[in-house]
Amino acid sequence: MIELAYNGKQDEITIKDSFGAVLEALFEEDPDVIYLDADLMNSMGTYKLAKRYPDRCIDCGIQEANMIGVAAGASAVGKKPYVHTFGPFAGRRCYDQVFISVGYAKNNVRIIGSDAGVTAAYNGGTHMPFEDIALYRAIPRAMIIDAADQVQFEAAVRQTKDREGVTYIRCPRKGCTKVYGSKTEFIFGKANVLKEGTDCAVIASGIMTAEALNAAEHLEKEGIKIAVIDPVTIKPLDEETVLSYAEKCGAVVTAENATVVGGLGSAVCELLGEKCPVPIKRIGVQDLYGEVGDVNYLKERFGLTAKDLMNAVKEIIARK
Repeated sequence: MIELAYNGKQDEITIKDSFGAVLEALFEEDPDVIYLDADLMNSMGTYKLAKRYPDRCIDCGIQEANMIGVAAGASAVGKKPYVHTFGPFAGRRCYDQVFISVGYAKNNVRIIGSDAGVTAAYNGGTHMPFEDIALYRAIPRAMIIDAADQVQFEAAVRQTKDREGVTYIRCPRKGCTKVYGSKTEFIFGKANVLKEGTDCAVIASGIMTAEALNAAEHLEKEGIKIAVIDPVTIKPLDEETVLSYAEKCGAVVTAENATVVGGLGSAVCELLGEKCPVPIKRIGVQDLYGEVGDVNYLKERFGLTAKDLMNAVKEIIARK
């Protein structure tokens, strides 16, 4: 069941505020759950949890690659590790360890990369992960979740506890626009259709989900009705839903808070190119590095606004 709670406003509860409580509930439910961090417990709001569970919360310091190795070893002896660091370090800095020590070695680790894409804001280009989705897509059987809001993030953390292999959950750490109500039941691997439409299908992940809903409201006033689809998991992609709406609408726009090279847009293009060729346009960061600024400035800078989506929809409809 999908409970849509989008109203265009930021959620009062941030992921940083709620993550510790979600982990604590998992700690109480399952004695094998542990948490590892790379000197960012204060930044992610888990420092209080670490004080209450010092034997199950491990601060590995600023050595992300080693942290993945520790988590892989813990998994090998039956533990269920959750690992957190900023998105660029979850991707670039410890990629070989994730690929080999977790994926190839058949260990089970849930990796959380926060401050996804432009939400890294004032941390700037060095800390702005545009490429993490592309990297994790190349890991066999990995699951990739780009959380749209706090509700989806919490569900992802809870529901992947017993999942085998590499699980990557990327998310904003601070404020984001509310999309889902608390009664939403997620099936990870199955897309959520948030709005019906027949003129164009917009497939949007992460913070771009709210932008797509915003664009849909404005387009409807102009007589354009778009379907808005949250893929829920970028990998595995719900091919059945994507193909169904590509056929139904005859035009597709993808939107992601990440590079268009190798991410959600690439996944959709690969699928449609083989099975249902239709006009498609990818909204996302082009071949660029990140830079410093607030989130709204960066959305405009990299073409990630509702207005950019509206223009893309009109362009792609004209090509039908």
